Amino acid sequence: MQRVCFLLKVRQDRIAEYRERHAAVWPEMCEALSATGWHNYSLFLRDDGLLVGYLETPDFEAARSAMEATDVNARWQAEMSPLFETLDGARPDEAMKPLTEVFHLA
Repeated sequence: MQRVCFLLKVRQDRIAEYRERHAAVWPEMCEALSATGWHNYSLFLRDDGLLVGYLETPDFEAARSAMEATDVNARWQAEMSPLFETLDGARPDEAMKPLTEVFHLA
């Protein structure tokens, strides 16, 4: 199982909206994430907008590709994109660059 951690930056003026949207993630989005291999998925948001994401999956690229093929992901990404800084035209799910794991205590 791969452990994946990534960082994104939520716009300062959209943090409250980001929190609200994640308090009520669409059920079909949660179902799609589970069905495509996103397990133990968590998001952590600092008050300055730094977002830390963590998930476990058998194959991150396969899980990301499978989500990209879903209609619900396309709709979710379109709604969430304006809430982020520095995406440079990418969707948030495309801008997720996994960090290199340097230590793990099992």
